Amino acid sequence: MSVKNKYFILGLATVGFVSTISISSLQAQSKNDDSSERIDSMRKLASVLAIVEQNSVDDLNYTAIVNKTIAGLMNEIDAHSSYFSEKSYKDFKVTTEGEFGGLGINVGMRDKALTVIAPIDDTPAYKVGVKAGDIILKIDDKATMDMPLDEAVSLMRGKPKTPITLTIVRKGETKPLKFTIIRDIIKIDSVFVKTLDNDLLYIRVSNFDKKVVADVKKGINEKLKDRKGIILDLRSNPGGLLNQAVDLVDLFIDKGIIVSQKGKNESETKIYEATKGGYINIPLVVLIDVGSASASEIVSGALQDHRRAILVGEKSFGKGSVQAIWPITADGSEAIKLTVARYYLPSGRTIQASGVEPDIEVYMGNVPQKNEDGFEVREENLKKHLEGELKKVENNISSENDNILESLDDNKTVITKYRISKDSQLKSAIDILRSMIIMGVKK
Repeated sequence: MSVKNKYFILGLATVGFVSTISISSLQAQSKNDDSSERIDSMRKLASVLAIVEQNSVDDLNYTAIVNKTIAGLMNEIDAHSSYFSEKSYKDFKVTTEGEFGGLGINVGMRDKALTVIAPIDDTPAYKVGVKAGDIILKIDDKATMDMPLDEAVSLMRGKPKTPITLTIVRKGETKPLKFTIIRDIIKIDSVFVKTLDNDLLYIRVSNFDKKVVADVKKGINEKLKDRKGIILDLRSNPGGLLNQAVDLVDLFIDKGIIVSQKGKNESETKIYEATKGGYINIPLVVLIDVGSASASEIVSGALQDHRRAILVGEKSFGKGSVQAIWPITADGSEAIKLTVARYYLPSGRTIQASGVEPDIEVYMGNVPQKNEDGFEVREENLKKHLEGELKKVENNISSENDNILESLDDNKTVITKYRISKDSQLKSAIDILRSMIIMGVKK
């Protein structure tokens, strides 16, 4: 997100402000707009502000009326544009410049509903089971219907170790779910590189921070030797820095457009092209889901358009727009966030509201097993398994097999068979990648 050091001084000091604006200044603002139409529109706005100030049952001062007018305008433009009051602007700058207490979820507006784009790996929200696609109905006791996005984000932030309750509507559930979450300092490890069956490489990118490309390159250079294919996991990745997305694609293609950015103004129109292509001959499969948004959609969509990778999973979120920040007061204490451009993939298609469709659609779930209870226990794990079962009987504990065998996946360098058995999308990606290797497909 770019930040514009611009100031819009609003001439709204009095109800009769229209008389202070000259026709020439209105014409200067837009050569294409009819000046008389502009004056009529400004007069209409002044009339509405005056009526509200004089007749509203609530005692609103003029500043409050103007602020509400600006907030309403920004909310009506699109789901990502908004007005920052002095407090909300301070909170926003904390999230981009410093450490803060939060839940570890990225949210956005979808069909005017506050929707979880993705929980961030190993954060409080992730650990209690919040999922991509969940609709947040209430934050503590406050309903989110018609609540501005930035207000919702502000409510969810807070001091570390303080509790918050989210009421969530989830597809497939017959009634709302409640999650009580303890806020914490959000620290993100964005890249994990693991081996898979000794001949494949698994790269998980959970967020596009400033070190993603460097960490991916380091992981590939250290572990790629003798491995025949790569799985790039962008599921529940809400996005991040554009340059990291562009440079990640650039690792796998050697020429062509990666993404273009088009806006009304020339300064917001840019084209990003490939320059390097360090790993262009190794088969590649990319995993996406409804939590893949923004930068992760640029990566997956560009690789798909270049026929460089096969995409597996579910349709992505559909967030392909660029926002800029303009301070609107002389002291810079208030601001607006406005959508100024949209991203377009190499084929010319837009991500916004459309998302990226996988080449092979696979829904998340367990991988069917030969035995009825859905997991396999090798001899070395049998004693531990039986001890767990005995403990359940003796203490009348009701727990799932996942809780007993969770430690089998506690491996920082290798994707275990147990992990694969619980992830049908990953299993499909492995099978597809192996087929590509056998057929000699390098995409």
